[in-house]
Amino acid sequence: MSSASKQAESSGPVATVACLDEMPIEAVWVEFKQTGSEEIRNFLMENFLHLVKYTAERMHMRLPGEVDVEDLMSAGLFGLMDAIDAFDLERGVKFETYCTQRIRGAIFDELRAMDWVPRLVRSRTAKVERARKSFEMQNGFRPTEDEVCEKLNVTYDEYTKLSRDSKPVGVVSLTRKWFETDSSKDIREIDVIRDQKQENPLSELQKKDLKTLITKGLSRAERLIVVLYYYEEMTMKEIGMTLDLSESRVSQMHSSILARLKAQMQHRAKEF
Repeated sequence: MSSASKQAESSGPVATVACLDEMPIEAVWVEFKQTGSEEIRNFLMENFLHLVKYTAERMHMRLPGEVDVEDLMSAGLFGLMDAIDAFDLERGVKFETYCTQRIRGAIFDELRAMDWVPRLVRSRTAKVERARKSFEMQNGFRPTEDEVCEKLNVTYDEYTKLSRDSKPVGVVSLTRKWFETDSSKDIREIDVIRDQKQENPLSELQKKDLKTLITKGLSRAERLIVVLYYYEEMTMKEIGMTLDLSESRVSQMHSSILARLKAQMQHRAKEF
């Protein structure tokens, strides 16, 4: 073979790839099926990439917020690649129609891999829910357990097992949007779950430990003075009336307690 022939043969595919934008898409498909060129496959991937984006975004609208649309698009790309390799020109089917189903299938496979609940459990959940909805549509009210058993044609024990399996523990992201607001800050799950009025258990334990540490070694009257003054926020006069002591005596005992506590804490400073 002459050098000119070799040069023409080697420049052929490059020239074909360079002209892909100017070729009808049908001709590009024929060229790809004949050559299996990697460059043409990449061209087809870019040409139909919008189908992956469109399908992933449509499916993402019906999924929880913690599912990333980028993950769906990545899975959809593998579906697009498989569709390109498996597409049969002889069947006369539009590639867009065939490709969309393959992309959706790849995304569903990715979602199943992300789902920690077994598919059998999901299937049983759907089975029980379909029976409830069917009964409610026919009769206009929610069915009892016995009526669901009759609808499913199972015994009560079998229904109990189906019902138990259809209620798996759910996993919810605490940062997921609970609902959108008009403000710039959205309400998240953790904002709804968290009760601002509830006392912090850690703070309560710390207060209890501190009270035990402070009152250790004090007499009953001295402990009462500390607790009533610092925890109950009573005045010296009120404490005196409670303990049947004069206000000046309570104040004197309070000063003595503080002096001893200060010395005690300085002695134990190395422990903290």
